[in-house]
Amino acid sequence: MSKVISEANPVKDKLIGLYTLQLIDSKTDEIRVLRGELPIEVEDLEDEIAGLDKRISKINKEIADINSFISQNQAGVKESEALIEKYDKQLLNVKNNREFDALNKELEMQRLSIQLANKKMRDAQRQIESHETYLHESEDRRDSKLKDLEIKKKELEVITAETEKEEQALLKKSKVAEKNVEDRLLKAYKRTRNAYRNGLGVVMVERDACGGCFGKIPPQRQLEVQHHKKIILCEHCSRILIDAEIQMEVEENVAKMLK
Repeated sequence: MSKVISEANPVKDKLIGLYTLQLIDSKTDEIRVLRGELPIEVEDLEDEIAGLDKRISKINKEIADINSFISQNQAGVKESEALIEKYDKQLLNVKNNREFDALNKELEMQRLSIQLANKKMRDAQRQIESHETYLHESEDRRDSKLKDLEIKKKELEVITAETEKEEQALLKKSKVAEKNVEDRLLKAYKRTRNAYRNGLGVVMVERDACGGCFGKIPPQRQLEVQHHKKIILCEHCSRILIDAEIQMEVEENVAKMLK
C-alpha cells in the first residue's frame, strides 16, 4: 500500500495521519455513545425472552407428561373397578373357602390399587396446579419483557435512523484515513484504542501529562514529542503522544472535512 509521506518530515506526517484517524474514530464513538446501552439492552431482553420461552415450553411439556400419567392411572382405576365387579359376581358362585379367600384377596388388591392410583392422581394434580402457577408467572414475565423490548427497539430505531447516515459516512472517512497510516502504526493504534473504553490511541501532552492516562511526561520526552523526529509513546499507557502544533493543525482540517 502506497503512503503519502512528505520529504520534509515523514514522522510529522505519520502523526498527522494517526491523529486525523483518531478524531474521525472518536466522532464515531460519540455517535455510539449517543445510542448508549440500548443495543445491549435489546440483546439482553431478547436473550431473556428466549430463556422464558424455553422455560414455558418445558413447563407445558411437564404438565402434558403429568396429564398423561393421570390418564394412565385413570385407565388403571377403571380396569381395577371392572375386575372388582367381575370378582364380586364370582363370589356369588364360589364352591369352597379356598376360592372365597382367593377372590377376597384379589378384591383387596384391586381396591388398594385404586387407592394408590387415586393418591398418585391427587399428588399429580397438585403438581399441575404448582406448574400452572409457575407457568402463568413465566408467561406474565415474558409478556412484560416483550412490551419492554418493543419500546426499546422503537427507541433504538429512532436513534439509529437519526445517526446511521452520519456513522456510515464517518466509517468511510475512517477507512480513507487508514490508508494514510502505515500498517505497523495502524495495528499499534487499533490495539491501543481497543484496550481503553474511551477509544483513545493518540493523545496530546497537556500540562506535562499524557492526555489519556494523565501520567507525568518528563520534560525531555515532551521535547522529543515537539520535535517530531520519532513516534513517542506514553511510558504509562502506550498511547501515541502528539503536541499542540499537530493537534491544532489536524483539528482544523478534520473540522472542515466533517462539515
